[in-house]
Amino acid sequence: MHISIVNEITSLRKDTLMNKNEILGRWTKQKSEELYGIKNWGGNYFSISEDGEVLVNPYKSTPESAVSLKQIISGVEERGLDMPVLLRFENLLDAQITYINNSFNDAIKKLGYKGKYQGVYPIKVNQQQQVVHEVAKFGERYHHGLEVGSKPELIAALSELNDKEACLICNGYKDSEFIDLGLNAIKMGFKCFFVIEMPGEVNLILDRAEALGIRPNVGIRIKLSSKAGGHWTESGGDRSIFGLNMSQIIEIVDILKTRNMLDTLKLMHYHLGSQIPNIRDIRSAVQEASRVYAELVKEGAPMGYIDLGGGLAVDYDGSNTNFPSSRNYSVEEYCSDIVEAVMVSMDNSGIPHPIIVTESGRALVAYYSILIFNVLDVAKFENYDIPDTFDIEVPEQIINLHEVYKGLNIKNVQECYNDALYYRDIIRDMFNHGHLTLRQRSLSEKIFWSTIYKISKEIKKLKFIPTDLEDLESAIADIYYCNFSVFQSIPDSWAIDQLFPIMPIHRLNEIPDRNGVLADITCDCDGEINKFIDLHDVKNTLPLHVLKPDEDYYLGVFLVGAYQETLGDLHNLFGDTNVVSVRLEKDGTFELVSEIEGDRVEDVLSYVEYNIKDMQVKFRKSAENAVKEGLITPIERREIMTSYDNGLRGYTYYER
Repeated sequence: MHISIVNEITSLRKDTLMNKNEILGRWTKQKSEELYGIKNWGGNYFSISEDGEVLVNPYKSTPESAVSLKQIISGVEERGLDMPVLLRFENLLDAQITYINNSFNDAIKKLGYKGKYQGVYPIKVNQQQQVVHEVAKFGERYHHGLEVGSKPELIAALSELNDKEACLICNGYKDSEFIDLGLNAIKMGFKCFFVIEMPGEVNLILDRAEALGIRPNVGIRIKLSSKAGGHWTESGGDRSIFGLNMSQIIEIVDILKTRNMLDTLKLMHYHLGSQIPNIRDIRSAVQEASRVYAELVKEGAPMGYIDLGGGLAVDYDGSNTNFPSSRNYSVEEYCSDIVEAVMVSMDNSGIPHPIIVTESGRALVAYYSILIFNVLDVAKFENYDIPDTFDIEVPEQIINLHEVYKGLNIKNVQECYNDALYYRDIIRDMFNHGHLTLRQRSLSEKIFWSTIYKISKEIKKLKFIPTDLEDLESAIADIYYCNFSVFQSIPDSWAIDQLFPIMPIHRLNEIPDRNGVLADITCDCDGEINKFIDLHDVKNTLPLHVLKPDEDYYLGVFLVGAYQETLGDLHNLFGDTNVVSVRLEKDGTFELVSEIEGDRVEDVLSYVEYNIKDMQVKFRKSAENAVKEGLITPIERREIMTSYDNGLRGYTYYER
């Protein structure tokens, strides 16, 4: 968070003489833009209106095309769909496909590269049918293809890919059925490549090709010595799981020569990792891979395609650094560096410029989806009014804690913090041994937390904050209970500490005068988000607004289009959320193109092997037994069964 904004929030909080309207008058949408960093991570797709609502706009050159997320959510709810909901903006997907392809084509033209660019989308990044369908549709004008890593993914790709000029890259383990599907795709005119991951695959591919009388398109996946930083550093390097080392590459080449199939070797592939934050790692890998490619050409292979895998990062926090949730390069720089590195290496070896293929998935679909949910309740941190005297008898230890509270000032904050912890622990131990009443324990807790609150205010005046006190803000943060499941909708936040931009989608012309963490509605202590993006570091709290009576408060998690839907699980049997696909028009209107209802309770129960009819029969029997025992009446049994059946058909999330 920017220091100037922090100071302003602190100043406004302290100004008790200022009435509410005056405070709101001093807070602007520009301050919210700076506070939440929306211009840094939003890719120019998101902004804030004068009314304090988040706007989305795929048409960057026409500001009048922007549409309010709050307006879209109102339309969704008026149609009967509850929160949480995943919004998919098909125009944003189209815009990102266009952006990446145009950036490569501009670099090719500027540098005088003699080859061309053809991207592929790795289905594993988001395998939902609607996503794959729209990637294939919007990518067709650029011959943007698909990458698959399993038999189900290949079957899905063959149903969605219509462009015979686009590449269909087959990675992963391949059995005979997988290979036969790909060979028949070649026979039908698809540009399908079998990428050899393991030495044993080559003979199986060649044997099936011979049996079907089809000439395959063969690629090889190589292991580079180059490695990249970030979450997925083990994807590259000598000990990466997939790919061939240099000795195995030569072995494959010799097998192809022996079987008179070297002319089928047309593609070389590597994968350095996902979300690569440092451009130097990317360029180093391209240089090494280009040398291997050139040597394969010298071995007599026709080649023609160099597949550089994925890695194009998304700047989730907007810091433009080599932090794992960011990147220190632009898309334009990424494209130019790749094209230049390949071109220089090929020119030095006297090799024709190949078709450059990348498997960018995260950068393609991350902006496409936004998770919206409502806040159900808040556990608000209370700063208690501590009296000078007490109306109950208290032991010496509580009196000592009270003296710490009264004597606290900016010069002794560290000492008072240590003393407060000391007396708190003694008092808790006394209570556990029966030497304190519950009322005395309650009083001590009020004094302790009021002391911590005072310390948190005093340290804002310090130039250097003691290490022990740096994270004090999170200790007194409010807990906002939100209608979603971390494990289902943003599992990377829980599993690998992935940071996503999170912010209110409305009320952004009001000061967010509370600091909070987010808790989902699973009964799990891990169902919490307490790390948030920041331009300079990671924040432990998120600035939020006080809830208004009888008014919903909505938060959005942005850039969740990559991996989150695919990796989500059924923790506490919370299923898929409602999904709404939105098309935005240039005149500022929008259309809800499709609505996919989220999982019902009966759906998720069937996923974990429950038979719904059997459940109804068993519960009906229990209800009838209750009637026989005189616990309920027949009419009450009917009402109970209706409630049970309605519950089975209900949304797994909190319903109004």
